[in-house]
Amino acid sequence: MLQERPTGSTVSHFINEFLTFRLGNEEYGIEILKVQEIRGYDAITKIANAPEFIKGVVNLRGIVVPIIDMRIKFELSDVTYDQFTVVIILNVSGRVVGVVVDGVSDVITLDDEQMRPTPGLGSVIDTEYIMGLGAVGERMLILLDIEKLMNSDGMGLLDSSIN
Repeated sequence: MLQERPTGSTVSHFINEFLTFRLGNEEYGIEILKVQEIRGYDAITKIANAPEFIKGVVNLRGIVVPIIDMRIKFELSDVTYDQFTVVIILNVSGRVVGVVVDGVSDVITLDDEQMRPTPGLGSVIDTEYIMGLGAVGERMLILLDIEKLMNSDGMGLLDSSIN
């Protein structure tokens, strides 16, 4: 998950860049290398019989891109669309996918001292898609393994009928 990058000295450490975004009251991070672009939330073509969290598709410069509402996927209440709602366009496993979030915060760099392992929460919470926690001052970021989440059976994105 973490990639070691040379620092120019004999001692190297881990550095990762994450795009941070909000879903409800929580702040999340995804690896910046997975992000293709950030767009405003606009017209989406609905797909019949798609799961509720798949809002539909958009045509992005000739590519049909499925749009997933992360708030619905994570079962957050009060899913509302406002001027801060954006779609993060991702490139995951060679596939372009959009995710709807409440707003994008910034891009941060975390070093190994700021990375925390996923807490053991037993079977109460599914932590399979969480690669860890990031500590930035008083902020705690939930670092998503977006590749694992998008390729999971529950997402249905490997089904060629959507594309």
